[in-house]
Amino acid sequence: MSRGILYGLGVGPGDPELLTVKAARILREADVVAVPDKGSGERTALNIVRDYVEGKTILPCITPMIRDQEALDAAHDRIADDLCALLAEGKTVAFITLGDPTVYATYLYVHRRVLERGYEAVLVPGVPSFCAAAARLNISLCEGSERLMIVPASHKDVTDCLHTDANLVFMKAGREIGALKETLRREGILENASLVANCGMEGEQVWPRFADTPEDTGYFSLVIVKRGEKT
Repeated sequence: MSRGILYGLGVGPGDPELLTVKAARILREADVVAVPDKGSGERTALNIVRDYVEGKTILPCITPMIRDQEALDAAHDRIADDLCALLAEGKTVAFITLGDPTVYATYLYVHRRVLERGYEAVLVPGVPSFCAAAARLNISLCEGSERLMIVPASHKDVTDCLHTDANLVFMKAGREIGALKETLRREGILENASLVANCGMEGEQVWPRFADTPEDTGYFSLVIVKRGEKT
């Protein structure tokens, strides 16, 4: 029996119409669809592709939102075990992930483990959330020789990034909205910032002026700062 293939499938930021043609084809052909599950019961990525996976076998993959590296490694090992067992049976598996699988995606940790065990795994790009957010704001991310820096706002202090000559994207900003707003105000660039929350999803919020936003916009909040340009 030939081994199956694992696809790490980017499904875009939220709007099902932003799913790529290639992703839709792979979902239709897959024997099993692996779905990240944070344990809260919310499966955002699955909601995006629901019309393509009716009747498919769904494999929940517990991906806890914690920073305990030992526990995270154990979770990724368990997921890799489950996926490799299916691949050994010759199954084609599509592991769906929000946005693009190469941008702050938990899936990459599993992808490496599957490759290390000698199985075939392929990355399928999706529309990144910051591209969709910029389009929703009707602005560019960068023009001419402008540079762009992508920053995980929830990870650590971002002050050093503000001193780089680049437009900025702050991802996963939900829990840090207040602190980020104050930091940008202190640096004199708050008026250059915009926010989109839940881009393409139910409850989408678009704020051309980040300064006007409440501090409870949710986990899927993304802030864009344009240097030298007021939004």
